[in-house]
Amino acid sequence: MQPHVLVVEDEDALAELLQYNLKKEGFRVSMAADGEEAMMLVEERQPDVVLLDWMLPKVSGIEVCRRLRGRQETRNLPIIMLTARGEEADRIRGLDTGADDYIVKPFLMKELFARVRAVLRRIRPGLAEDRVVVGDISIDRVAHRVMRSDAEVHLGPTEFRLLDYLMQHPGRVFSREQLLDAVWGSDVYVEARTVDVHVGRLRKALNKAGEGDPIRTVRSAGYALNAD
Repeated sequence: MQPHVLVVEDEDALAELLQYNLKKEGFRVSMAADGEEAMMLVEERQPDVVLLDWMLPKVSGIEVCRRLRGRQETRNLPIIMLTARGEEADRIRGLDTGADDYIVKPFLMKELFARVRAVLRRIRPGLAEDRVVVGDISIDRVAHRVMRSDAEVHLGPTEFRLLDYLMQHPGRVFSREQLLDAVWGSDVYVEARTVDVHVGRLRKALNKAGEGDPIRTVRSAGYALNAD
């Protein structure tokens, strides 16, 4: 599963450079040019990490950071501030507002990638690791391999992505629409009932040897992967 990065930057040249290099590095990228648009995009589809410019039109980066930290749903959303303000007082203010890291412009892309991955490892380790284990299920993203109780589970590419996403958030219930956005992408039209079909295939593959069903159906809400 590609980590989803929201870049909030009003300088067109830098925004394009960041978008190009992040995609090249294997991230999914959304773009916002001001603070209001950033808040709207986060509400529509929460990213895995936000790269947030300090000086923004409409709503400043500091205020965006403060608002995100004040909401229950985004309290733990990783935020890295990008700014030309390199004074110690500004760094302290940015971190005190709730930023997880602070990078002063100009910066090297390699440094940025390293900081992003470090934040993901610390806050959302499931996105940064090549191998994730939940209960008796393990997924190896590099080898594209799934094991359950020492037996290999053969999955199609969509079922693999679906399981990968559920394993990043064990115990959390996702609606069909949320799973469609995360697994298929918001720019692809797929009917919500398609999720039911692929969940059924995933269940069949995981339960082939007669183990208990790890996927929980929550009526009128969606699906979750049991944490145990």
